[in-house]
Amino acid sequence: MLILVIAIAIFLVLYLFYKAQQIFGRKKPMEKQWISAKASICLSLFVLTFGLNQLLINHSTVTLVVGIFFVIFGLASSWASYRKYKYYLPLAQEEVEKN
Repeated sequence: MLILVIAIAIFLVLYLFYKAQQIFGRKKPMEKQWISAKASICLSLFVLTFGLNQLLINHSTVTLVVGIFFVIFGLASSWASYRKYKYYLPLAQEEVEKN
């Protein structure tokens, strides 16, 4: 599954990009939280696609259990991170407009 491997690599690179942007690039607190939410979304999608990849490649019992756990955890985490993203987006926009 080459598509999943490419998606895993893309989500990992995006996570590292947003994390570096959060740590080194932004000074405003709401904007940092917003970027942190984007990094969390990328990390959870990384875990989700890694779990899907494991489910499709290996078929042992342990791999299936771990893959299902990763998929469920990735879905739950991406949903929570998306809610965090939607919460901080207007606050970050307001913070930028004030300055």
